[in-house]
Amino acid sequence: MGHWRLPLVGLALGTALGLRARRGSRTMLRGRVALVTGGSRGLGLELARELGRRGASVAICARDPETLDRAAADLERRGIPALAVAADVGDASQAAPLVERVVAHFGSLDVLVNNAGTISVGPLDTLTHTDLADAMRTNFWDAVSVTLAALPFLRASGDGRVVNIVSLGGKIAVPHLLAYSASKFALAGFSEGLAAEVRATGVMVTTVYPGLMRTGSPRNALFKGRHRAEYAWFSISDALPGLAMNVSRAARRIVTGCARGEPSLVLSLPARLAVAAHAALPGATIRLLILVNRLLPGIRGGTTRAVRGRDSESAWSPSILTRPGERAARTQNQV
Repeated sequence: MGHWRLPLVGLALGTALGLRARRGSRTMLRGRVALVTGGSRGLGLELARELGRRGASVAICARDPETLDRAAADLERRGIPALAVAADVGDASQAAPLVERVVAHFGSLDVLVNNAGTISVGPLDTLTHTDLADAMRTNFWDAVSVTLAALPFLRASGDGRVVNIVSLGGKIAVPHLLAYSASKFALAGFSEGLAAEVRATGVMVTTVYPGLMRTGSPRNALFKGRHRAEYAWFSISDALPGLAMNVSRAARRIVTGCARGEPSLVLSLPARLAVAAHAALPGATIRLLILVNRLLPGIRGGTTRAVRGRDSESAWSPSILTRPGERAARTQNQV
């Protein structure tokens, strides 16, 4: 064979293997059972929809029964076999009953997506021990409790999957998101360590680091200090095309990564660039974040009480700058 043909053969082989892997990722979830925590709205709901599109039966859990019922009806309208369970899995005593109910209803559990989380935004001087404890409870202990309860069933599946939705905030600590970042760093450590420990049992763990996404979630986030100004910068950042990723595209990428058993995903080009820059030049990144912090709203004239985003509107938000986020809020059950 001529030397000129070798690259062509390699390219053809690589293309064939890639197509086979993509087809496998589309069919791996057919007939499987998935549990999505925090599945009643936002990214969690979109992940439940995507899992259902690929043939999985889906259980979702969340704390608010009304929002949960709307999400379950959405899945059923799409022809997705769904089970909705109202549960607060930050309470470890509720994790095992949740998993057992899913298994009793569907007969097995093959995929666990730990998506439940909360966001609190505000300067350091408004932060309390309770804020830190609440963030750890929802963003870290939720995932730990459900994972430990689910592992026996995921091992029995033979090729179980765990997907932990961390955040870019689990790679880079952003100002005014200190409690959130601390809890996400903890989840990242748990997730990556878990991946190493359970792989020999057939369970694959995917740790996901999304950047900003248009999910409409700022409406339900908590804001302190000058809460209207905090809500404005956060909701605008969360809505801008090019900076914030489309949630449906994010869900497709996450579910594909889950099916393939990819160990780690950083979603969106801005997020990948930020992670690469921080890894290469951590000192420079921190100096940049110091400058960013100076531009963010101070505490003077603000409140130490947490206020929901939907109660923090101003001339800047909602506005033309936040319209993509407002559309996402309607389609992702945030309203």
